[in-house]
Amino acid sequence: MEAKISSIIIDQQAQSKFAEFLNNGYAGEMTYLKNNQNLRYHPAELHPTTLAIISVKMPYLSENINCHQQRLKDSNHAYVSSYALGRDYHKVVKQQLQKYAQWINQLLATHQLEQNYRVFTDSAPIMEVQLATQAGNGWRGKNTLLINKNHGSMFFLGEIFTSLPLPPDEATTQHCGSCQKCLEICPTQAFVTPYVLDARKCIAYLTIENPGAIPVELRSKIGNRIYGCDDCQLFCPWNKFSQLSQLNDFTPRNQLDSSSLLELFAWSETEFKQRLQGSPILRIGYQAWQRNIAVGLGNAAPSNAIRQALELALPNSSPLVAEHILWALEQQ
Repeated sequence: MEAKISSIIIDQQAQSKFAEFLNNGYAGEMTYLKNNQNLRYHPAELHPTTLAIISVKMPYLSENINCHQQRLKDSNHAYVSSYALGRDYHKVVKQQLQKYAQWINQLLATHQLEQNYRVFTDSAPIMEVQLATQAGNGWRGKNTLLINKNHGSMFFLGEIFTSLPLPPDEATTQHCGSCQKCLEICPTQAFVTPYVLDARKCIAYLTIENPGAIPVELRSKIGNRIYGCDDCQLFCPWNKFSQLSQLNDFTPRNQLDSSSLLELFAWSETEFKQRLQGSPILRIGYQAWQRNIAVGLGNAAPSNAIRQALELALPNSSPLVAEHILWALEQQ
């Protein structure tokens, strides 16, 4: 865990870029991003006593980058984004931030002082990457994610809004240079330009945030990615410096790092809910899970076992899932 201090006002240029992102429709069905703009641009209003924001980053990898790259190569293997293999990060990061804030208060107590604080992680209208950038925790890469010169980008972000009058750290400089690996490697070419993502074409959006059908023209490009996508990070040169997590919470559960598409497609809705209790995957629901795996099976190497599994599931599937099963059968 590494922490730095951000100012409590979002940079005006960042505000303008976010507004342009929304106006261009790049947010897709994520209409909630249009809400609470004042809070996004003036985050201290989320906790009125805030005088500074402590930006914290926490690594989540349990295996090195090469292991995840290898997982992509087998079309019969189910690829779940590396951050979602273990316990729900919302709970884990928040717990760690609470411990950190309490530790600060223990230090302050020796001087008869105490901070008033509130912790956040991907759970409020907060521009986390921008705050981390302002704090010098890294720079915004061409893939729109925060990149740190010493730790890559495969970490979670969190914040402690504190009443302590802490001076902000200095922002760091950009170090992407002429490299465009993240843009070139993107399976669906979701980047409009460097630093601008059209979420409607992003596999992470399509498999997680998207509530409806996956566009037909993008299905073959999704490959075996059934929940999220790591490509723009896995092949970023800076992630050779990525760190492994010291927490067991992020260790893969339910063999999500080694299961085949067929194994996961065979889960009943009850199994899905039981196995993924405490996982960030649970929130997409069983129908989206089946939809995503059906697309993966359509992209897998043709086999009788896959055709049989798809045909067996078809009669009892919802219209959404059935549409993707029929597409998968056509590919098989």
